[in-house]
Amino acid sequence: MDPVLKVRDVCLSYHTLSGETPALSHISFDLMPGEFLSIVGPSGCGKSTLLNLIAGLIEPECGSITLKGKTVSSGSTSVGYMLQKDHLLEWRSIYKNILLGLEIRGELTPEKLAHAEELLHTYGLDRFRDARPSQLSGGMRQRAALIRTLVLEPELLLLDEPFSALDYQTRLNVSDDIGKILKSSGKPAILVTHDISEAISMADQVLVLSARPATVQKVVDIHLSVEKRTPLTSRNAPDFKKYFNLIWKELNKNA
Repeated sequence: MDPVLKVRDVCLSYHTLSGETPALSHISFDLMPGEFLSIVGPSGCGKSTLLNLIAGLIEPECGSITLKGKTVSSGSTSVGYMLQKDHLLEWRSIYKNILLGLEIRGELTPEKLAHAEELLHTYGLDRFRDARPSQLSGGMRQRAALIRTLVLEPELLLLDEPFSALDYQTRLNVSDDIGKILKSSGKPAILVTHDISEAISMADQVLVLSARPATVQKVVDIHLSVEKRTPLTSRNAPDFKKYFNLIWKELNKNA
């Protein structure tokens, strides 16, 4: 089976009047179909920059990024991007917010609208279709933001700390919900997070980046001995602590 995403020898530096700041140094990894990858690393090491490169929002100075064999470029509609804030528009209903991307693309076809209805029903937001974003909890808003992304049927989903603004209990519940949604959809996904437990509980692999300029310090395959694994049940696995300690040590090697 071929990787859906190939990142090869990617480098990037920021250029300002005061000089050049290396951000990413020779980053390489693969993402397989249906796989969930978490990325962790020290603050400011370039995790979000890496997602922006994969999304085609910026170009690498060297190396290549291909999605299903095609070079990722600006304006690509193959990548869905879920940010820290849900960016729902208050003057639109939840249903209208979910249709925003389709509306912008001119894809409000009967088939796409039926798919939107299916997602609303499947993920428990059909009762809130006419509500405004401010009438929903933070967790429900994030679910709406995810449906808005999934209705575009991206080939890859990027998540940049989408749960960081939520309180701890809500964060656990929403990450569990979204983890289940992504597994059922079969979409490959990449999550950037500062939370080691969250990274382990949601991922098939954890990519550990070094301090800036970021390099791939270690790739950890996650195999938890738990039946019917979900992000919440993963945290109760006997070997969860082993993975946590391993990744913690990697992050603090050069501290």
